[in-house]
Amino acid sequence: MNDLVKLSKEYASLFNELKEKIRNTQIRVAMAVNQEVIRLYWDMGKQILEKQQQTQWGSKLIETLSHDLLSAFPETRGFSVRNIERMRQFAQFYPVLDFAAQAAPQLPWGHIILLIQKIKVFEECEWYAHQTIEHGWSRTTLETYIKRNLYQQVAIENKASNFLMRLPPPQSILAQDILKNPYNFDFLGLHDDALERDIEHGLTAHITKFLLELGKGFAFIGRQVPISLEEDYFIDMLFYHLKLRSYVIVEIKSTKFKPEHAGQLNFYLNLVDAQLKGPEDNASIGILLCKSRSKIVAEYALKGIEKPIGISEYELTKAIPEKLKGSLPSIEELEAELSKESET
Repeated sequence: MNDLVKLSKEYASLFNELKEKIRNTQIRVAMAVNQEVIRLYWDMGKQILEKQQQTQWGSKLIETLSHDLLSAFPETRGFSVRNIERMRQFAQFYPVLDFAAQAAPQLPWGHIILLIQKIKVFEECEWYAHQTIEHGWSRTTLETYIKRNLYQQVAIENKASNFLMRLPPPQSILAQDILKNPYNFDFLGLHDDALERDIEHGLTAHITKFLLELGKGFAFIGRQVPISLEEDYFIDMLFYHLKLRSYVIVEIKSTKFKPEHAGQLNFYLNLVDAQLKGPEDNASIGILLCKSRSKIVAEYALKGIEKPIGISEYELTKAIPEKLKGSLPSIEELEAELSKESET
């Protein structure tokens, strides 16, 4: 009986292991097949575009091709006039196809059709494609979010940065996603009038909590990191982001944002890119954390700045207003009240 039980457990383990391998293989095969289909459709679209530009064939080319391809491959779907026109639109929207750098080509054809029909801006299209891959959105879910204009709500609204303009997708999209506003530093126990050095020291002392607030992928390198150019300059806090594959400078200002803050951070980014960034690293990114900031002022300050910079606010534990202090019970009064309750 024990041998049967043992065999049963070993068989169950073997079965589950093989089942998982088969599923993973099926997924890889499906992805590989999808990639080849997308590559074929893009190649067809590109050739049609080129022929239409070189000749006077016009739309009749697509109609003729559809008829002849359906006759040659009667068992194959996808060669209707409408679908071949979509191939042409796809190649027009994506003049260069790069599965490694672009998100949309990694999606099923139905998703791609939806994107190129509904979205007119390349960066926005890639943002939706990246989110679809990240969260496993169905075509219906993707269409719902496009109708709700999620890109404007999440990727742009309340985030002052030039990431989408200065970084290529998908890096620009990921950088925009990791930027928060505001950052919550309640764990520091500091009041709203705290100085920059106190905030910086507190963040370093509570680096684990700070990393959790920043989000996944950040690795802490150091505080007051020296970098030289004729004289020494010191970066408040330096990180490396594993998914972005880039250095991230975090500068802290205990005042309202001023345009010159962006210029200083831009200068530091130039130095990091010149002295620390390796050939395998992407462009370094700057995050400026201020006590407060006007989104409009921040956007104008970033105009013309080439380095990718995001500007956000931080929140600290606010001090109790003086007027309120007098109305709150003291520790002694609380203890006396508790003693009375315990006696009764």
